[in-house]
Amino acid sequence: MGLFFLYNSIMEKSDKRLADWPLMSSPLSTITICLAYVYFVKHLGPKLMKNRPPFQLRSLMIAYNFVMVIISALLVYFYGISGWLTNYSYKCQPVDYSTSPDALLMAKTSYFYFIVKFVEFFDTLFFVLRKKYDHITTLHVIHHGIMPFSVWWGVKFVPGGHATFFSFLNSFIHIIMYTYYGLSAIGPHMNKYLSWKKYLTAMQMVQFLLIFTHSFQLMFRECNFPKAFMVWIGCHGILFWFLFSDFYKKTYNKKDGRSLSSSSPNLSNGAVKISNDQIEKLKHAIEKRLN
Repeated sequence: MGLFFLYNSIMEKSDKRLADWPLMSSPLSTITICLAYVYFVKHLGPKLMKNRPPFQLRSLMIAYNFVMVIISALLVYFYGISGWLTNYSYKCQPVDYSTSPDALLMAKTSYFYFIVKFVEFFDTLFFVLRKKYDHITTLHVIHHGIMPFSVWWGVKFVPGGHATFFSFLNSFIHIIMYTYYGLSAIGPHMNKYLSWKKYLTAMQMVQFLLIFTHSFQLMFRECNFPKAFMVWIGCHGILFWFLFSDFYKKTYNKKDGRSLSSSSPNLSNGAVKISNDQIEKLKHAIEKRLN
């Protein structure tokens, strides 16, 4: 009874403008979808694909990735014109709960961003259908699985103001990210234009540092914005920074080590590699000298 009362008292503080929008009445639907996603990509999907050949989805993936580029660009545009590129402050920005055109546009854009987080589940679904299970890492599943649930609370209570810097910046990074994925899906002949993948990961890490800094600055200044939400977002920035940093070290530092040895084909562990022909020639030369 106490938890029910606490839940209702919290929900009473939510933004009434979004109360009747799909999936916004309760977090239960979002939680259910996120859990279903994790179950499918980690268990049910691989089980269904076990005795099936991988699907060839190149055309679909090319279309999907470039549609996501357009969607991300639209999010950046609408976040920009409704506040972040016009009259929003990067130091402190309260939420406008009015029905003014800019305030409603910001709320609708935030809701659209929330829905897009579900669309991004297709990133993992394509891995399952193509049986690329090594791509379905813990980082990937956590990142995709937790985002709709996290964003739901922001849209429910603060669909505007300081917190939306996170989604504004994230949408910009996704323009670059899905452009890379789209070019990669075209085929191996595009690889010569895709040598900047490690810098894409580095950009994502910088993104999380900016989100962390932008969020936690409110701990040291007066601002009419719920600090609890900024701590929530800032902690996400820290979590994902560490996860992406670990991925970067394991992936690119290891590759750099391999590239160092592969770039010097005659060297292995400090020794000179000699071919069989060279050994035979050396052997004959020594025998000739001895005779």
